[in-house]
Amino acid sequence: MSTAAQRASTQATAVPRDRGDACPGTLRLHAADDGALARVRVPGGVLTVRQAKTLVDVAERLGDGDLHLTSRGNAQVRGLPDGCAGELAELLDAAGLLPSRGHERVRNIVASPLSGLDGRGVLDVRPWLTALDAALCASEAARALSGRFLFALDDGRGDVAGLDADVTVRATVDGGAELALGAAGEALHIGVEEAARAALAAAEAFLEAARTSGARVWRVDELSSSSDELLDAVGRRLRAEGVRHERRDRETGRTSGPPPGVLGAGLSVHVPLGRLSAHQWRELTQVAAGELRLTPWRGVVLPTHGTDPDESLARLSATGLVTDPGSPWLRVGACIGRPGCAKSREDVRTDAAEALDTIEPRGLPLYWSGCERRCGHPRGDHVDVVAAPEGGYLLSTAVSGRQPRTASMDDPARLATALAAITS
Repeated sequence: MSTAAQRASTQATAVPRDRGDACPGTLRLHAADDGALARVRVPGGVLTVRQAKTLVDVAERLGDGDLHLTSRGNAQVRGLPDGCAGELAELLDAAGLLPSRGHERVRNIVASPLSGLDGRGVLDVRPWLTALDAALCASEAARALSGRFLFALDDGRGDVAGLDADVTVRATVDGGAELALGAAGEALHIGVEEAARAALAAAEAFLEAARTSGARVWRVDELSSSSDELLDAVGRRLRAEGVRHERRDRETGRTSGPPPGVLGAGLSVHVPLGRLSAHQWRELTQVAAGELRLTPWRGVVLPTHGTDPDESLARLSATGLVTDPGSPWLRVGACIGRPGCAKSREDVRTDAAEALDTIEPRGLPLYWSGCERRCGHPRGDHVDVVAAPEGGYLLSTAVSGRQPRTASMDDPARLATALAAITS
């Protein structure tokens, strides 16, 4: 057994949410109603085929047999039994999915999933991703980051720049990059070769600011001081390290992921409600040309070098994965709901699927939640569909710049009527 696995056997226990940052990982499991849950961090969503095969083997051997995608491009294994922690860690470690025990929950990095494949980005962010993950794992200070702290590496198209990350690095058309923090309206313009170094410096500056505040702070926007003040502190760190930079207005981002279909040298599929069966996952590994890229929008992008993308797309469509850019599934998401979560009031996934035919093709996306926590809810404009304590659902619009509008619904079959009441 590896060192990581030996340590995991005593450390991987379910941790209740009232003990500080209880965000689950692979060495700290979360106790759910359907068994323990492990969240495997996949920086940039990038998995080798070998790693992907290991994950599905783990899900079948130890879990419920499925892989569950998260809104950060990570993978979860659910339904884990007591006493499996050591075996779980050993399998993941052998596949290179556990490079550092002390950093396994802080390797939260999203990256433009089509970068280097469709020719639309300013540059391929893969070197940034590799460098930042290595820098994080080498930083003793970074071990103190919350499991909720998020890095975003955007290739210039603006997709992951809209995901409300704590640290965002975005390629710019002038050949440089901008470093932004939380919701700050300004950014630091830096050289592309300094991206990983600057991102880590920003995270370490955040940790210093959090310690100074004396409060339990997990995200940049939770600091009592402003993001702009934190940006000043990052600038001072970079100057001390000899990194040239200048302050500029920040570019805006969007939150939409790649549509299904063939996109340059890649193909994209959407995963209904983020749940992949073992058969679907194995078909993805058969089609993939070397790697899989999990997206923050619960999809998968596959490089297609040397393969027939149309034939591959048809093969994946036959498994139930979404390959049609007009599918209503692209606009529907849900938390795990019943029976997996004790806090959920409804089986939201079944209700969301039953209401699929009533969704207007060009309306706002919907996210179904079993309770007010809204786990995994999307960024950007959408409609919240939340199970109500007295039964049925409460609907509310979450639209930037507008006051929320609300409606109630006692039956998913009445979804269209409820939506018309709040979006007309």
